[in-house]
Amino acid sequence: MKSLVKLTILIENNRFVRHILFWLTYLILNISFYLVSNGYIFSELFFLTFLLLIPQVLASYILTYYVAEKLLLKRKYFKAFLVFNFVTYFSSVLARVLVVYVGEPMYRKEPFKQESIFEILIDLKQLWIHYIPVLLFIAFLFLFVKIFLEYKRKSEEASLLSKEKSETELKALKAQLNPHFLFNTLNNIYSLSLHNSPKVPESIGKLSEILDYILYKSSGQFISLSNEVKLINNYISLEKLRYDERLEVVIKTEIDNDIEIPSLILLSLVENAFKHGAGEDIGNPSISIKYYTKKTIFLHLK
Repeated sequence: MKSLVKLTILIENNRFVRHILFWLTYLILNISFYLVSNGYIFSELFFLTFLLLIPQVLASYILTYYVAEKLLLKRKYFKAFLVFNFVTYFSSVLARVLVVYVGEPMYRKEPFKQESIFEILIDLKQLWIHYIPVLLFIAFLFLFVKIFLEYKRKSEEASLLSKEKSETELKALKAQLNPHFLFNTLNNIYSLSLHNSPKVPESIGKLSEILDYILYKSSGQFISLSNEVKLINNYISLEKLRYDERLEVVIKTEIDNDIEIPSLILLSLVENAFKHGAGEDIGNPSISIKYYTKKTIFLHLK
């Protein structure tokens, strides 16, 4: 299992290995197909297939990295058309020359007649029927695989960047929330202690729970809704210390399932309700909070 994981990582991170694997796979599949369908002798078939691989590789790389990337993407359509046709023709001629002058003499018994170079160059029917279709098929397959892998790589990079952005924003949220909340709450508890209020121990306990939650239990990207609601209830209890009886807070909860939500996202909304709502109301402020779930979580603030 570990070896398979290492191999997968090597293939993903090493471009040269990916290319070798692609052509090796194509070579094996091509040989297997002809062995099963036509009953060739393996040694002869391997030699011919390997010979044909040379122009196929040549055409695939030129069409992909030059015609597609350098010409088509830059909208040089006429030049791309000319180069495409020339490369296709030249590669098919090269394939036929290799078969006739290198491959056939290896396994054909003499005497046999060979085509001249000139005959190969003008025999477009032979090239079109036996060489060009296979040549273009493997070239387009190579291009498709490259586009797919490039798309996959960019998608993974975008996903990673999005995740890193979310984690950075979450850390910034925590860094922003903690000092502001601590300052106000400690001031409130200090004021209570001056009057020997019996609420001091309870307030310190709630503050301890909040700090424990923020510093340790919310380290992950997602937390349960029930824990977030408990945190908000403790937060509201401490915030109400500043307002005595002036502040009215109404909380309604309709939670059917305890789903996972981004850490501290609801607490930041409630904090803003106190900071920019109740905190700026010199009369009798009122905050209404309603939690309800319906496949997703909703928080309604008034």
